[in-house]
Amino acid sequence: MSNTALAQRFPLLRLAFRPFFLLGALFSVLAMLVWLAFWHGNLWITPHGGMLWWHQHEMLFGFASAIITGFLLTAVQNWTGRPSLSGGPLLGLVALWLTARLLLTYAPMLPGWLLLLVDVAFLPLVAFAMAKRVVAARMWRNLLFVPVLLLLALANATMHWGALQGDGLLIREAAHLALFLITTLMVLLGGRVIPFFTSRKLGIKPPEPHRVIEFASLGAMVAVVLLQTLITLSDVRANTLLAALLLIAAGANAWRLVRWQGWLSFREPLLWGLHVSYAFIPLGLLLWAWQLFAGQRVETALHALTIGSIGTMMLAMMSRVSLGHTGRVIRTLPGIGIALAGLLVAALLRSVWLLVFPQTSHWVYSVVILIWCLSYLVFVLHYSVPLLSARPDGKNG
Repeated sequence: MSNTALAQRFPLLRLAFRPFFLLGALFSVLAMLVWLAFWHGNLWITPHGGMLWWHQHEMLFGFASAIITGFLLTAVQNWTGRPSLSGGPLLGLVALWLTARLLLTYAPMLPGWLLLLVDVAFLPLVAFAMAKRVVAARMWRNLLFVPVLLLLALANATMHWGALQGDGLLIREAAHLALFLITTLMVLLGGRVIPFFTSRKLGIKPPEPHRVIEFASLGAMVAVVLLQTLITLSDVRANTLLAALLLIAAGANAWRLVRWQGWLSFREPLLWGLHVSYAFIPLGLLLWAWQLFAGQRVETALHALTIGSIGTMMLAMMSRVSLGHTGRVIRTLPGIGIALAGLLVAALLRSVWLLVFPQTSHWVYSVVILIWCLSYLVFVLHYSVPLLSARPDGKNG
């Protein structure tokens, strides 16, 4: 069966956002339920690397990488005008991602190098698929995403290597590198779509990009990523310099966000969800810098970014893209606004609340996990049918 025929027969394989949004959302719910069981003393699985490694790794490289892939391989078709992955090649990429999830969870007895190869192969293939279309269309500004994806693959390989060597410090620094890279992607994509979506929906003129702010917001994050890469791959320890760069990135991104006039979007959850999730970038970076200066663990800052920024922005973006690209009216479906608000509350509980009331950690962990699961289940319940069905207007995609 040809790729076109396969995609026509199975709408799920028509564009990357369909399988990766649906499977990524489902996987995050299952992974968080496993994590909840672990916190309550029930070991449902004995994964490769142990439960702590598995939780960190799978939320970054299982869940987040799937959503990023779905968005980028769909967006690159719009950016370049060239058909993106569909049919058999897309099925192969999904199968590779799913195989890695299953092997890491249920086959820890396999050689670590084999698990590393299977899992790490995914992101370079995504980068290649994207680069091929960007280069062919000569749209060089979109080539920026390729080195970010390749650095993510490096962070993934390093987390695996840390597990093989039993090096907890290496695992931690590689996970931090992955988180900074994903945050940089949020800065890149947020700057493109948030002011555009806001002006289009509200009928207001988008702000003219301010060169200094744009350079500082993205440039500081690139500097953070480069320094964290050096810290991860060497014996260099530069916490003071890293904290200073994080402060610059926090200030620049806060300034950038204010210029987008997000307060005008208070009636539109798919808009305010994007604005408030972006606000968690400067909040998380500020907390991270403060905790580095204070010599504290950065766990609360880390969760401000993972839940408040990444988890919430991904849910808002998926909710919008999944309607627009399946030929449906873009509107906030019932419960989506509550799901977005719930994630923001969960992020505040897991970060700011625990800074003030650390003794409440056990019940906070449970509440946050349940909120995440309920929020993403709302997405799955609303969007499974659109993602699995052909467009009502008969167009491809």
